[in-house]
Amino acid sequence: MSNLQNTTSSSVIFLLTGVPGLEAFHTWISIPFCFLYATALSGNSLVLFAIVTQPSLHEPMYYFLSMLSTTDLGLSVSTLVTMLGIFWFNAREISFNACLSQMFFIKLFTVMESSVLLAMAFDRFVAISDPLRYAIILTDSRITQIGVAIVIRGTLTLTPMVALLTRLSYCRSHVLHHSYCFHPDVMKLSCTDTRINNVVGLTAMISTVGVDSVLIPFSYILIIKTILRIASPEERKKAFSMCISHIGAVAIFYIPLISLSFVHRFGKWAPPYVHTMIANTYLLIPPVMNPIIYSVKTKQIRRAVIKILHSKDT
Repeated sequence: MSNLQNTTSSSVIFLLTGVPGLEAFHTWISIPFCFLYATALSGNSLVLFAIVTQPSLHEPMYYFLSMLSTTDLGLSVSTLVTMLGIFWFNAREISFNACLSQMFFIKLFTVMESSVLLAMAFDRFVAISDPLRYAIILTDSRITQIGVAIVIRGTLTLTPMVALLTRLSYCRSHVLHHSYCFHPDVMKLSCTDTRINNVVGLTAMISTVGVDSVLIPFSYILIIKTILRIASPEERKKAFSMCISHIGAVAIFYIPLISLSFVHRFGKWAPPYVHTMIANTYLLIPPVMNPIIYSVKTKQIRRAVIKILHSKDT
């Protein structure tokens, strides 16, 4: 009965969920997730270390890549403790304040990743359309300003969304349906009117990830128009190759995000564990794949990473 009474937000203890119906296999399920976390943390740390330590990578494109690796590390760490805690120790309890903190940082790093991808699209556009003024336009100070703006943008848009959850009362079951605190999940447990929360949450997502998802394709329309004006086939091919890694990063960020939205909206028929597994993996796909894509497709990054690995062996 205590879980169903009208409870103020400060005293709420939520219960996170592992994989419904597969609780007996949590230890086995944790093995691939451990591998994904280890790959994400080591891969992004290696890319970040290479960019910081190798002077040849102190260029605008790689500064933006270092921002991407930082957001991927933050996104991975944000869910690491609760997800593996459930799989290994069945540690399901999370306080309201801890839940809000985790939710904020998951959303923040997601919005920051989207913003960094937009900044990288702008970087590719400038590099292709105006290569002679590339270093003049994207100076170190301007890149720093873009990085600060990305953090401020995410913080200002997401703080009201998360803060408004404190005004709600939670009188229903306190069981969440994911291994981390998910904004719609928490709102569903409230017995208070959540229309304001819905509007603010939707506005925050549309004004960040939604806007970015429109501006990134628009930037590529401009890039393609610029490339098609290049006379030399070799130069056109070179220009296209400069965008491959970024296109891959955009795809692995937005496709899982869109897929999760479709599953939540139209996949009511699917077993609960399908929703949970997709929700758990969608946050890990970009952090795992981004360092692989950039290491494979970007010669300078690949050389720097190999150089670092060789230096550790000697």
